[in-house]
Amino acid sequence: MIFINNTISLNDNEVEISAIRAQGAGGQNVNKVSSAIHLRFDIHTSSLSDEHKQRLLDSKDSRITKEGVFVLKAQQFRTQERNKIDAFERLQSFIIEATHVNQTRKPTKPSRNAKRKRVDQKTQRGKTKALRGKVDF
Repeated sequence: MIFINNTISLNDNEVEISAIRAQGAGGQNVNKVSSAIHLRFDIHTSSLSDEHKQRLLDSKDSRITKEGVFVLKAQQFRTQERNKIDAFERLQSFIIEATHVNQTRKPTKPSRNAKRKRVDQKTQRGKTKALRGKVDF
């Protein structure tokens, strides 16, 4: 069971993981060891709600294919276990970010006391500026 947050969790069989050889520098070790993780998550067949599925599919993420499969490659670390943990964390952050709903802003008005203070400050400032004029003897 993969826990995303308090309300969202995925079954282990919904995420397909395969070990592949990592790219880049690393000497002969790279050619022998499959330490990178290739994670595939099919959004359409997942156990998420329809609303969450639609939010994931509507996100403009380049890791989502046309068929609705989220593809992730984790190869930052040397060990397969650490790359697997990294892949799950990145999947979790992607789902949380895509399913997060911002609260609607409630418009507020300044209180009567705040309005009065603002007007009093304006009049005080005006009086101060009026006193800066030339003095008549």
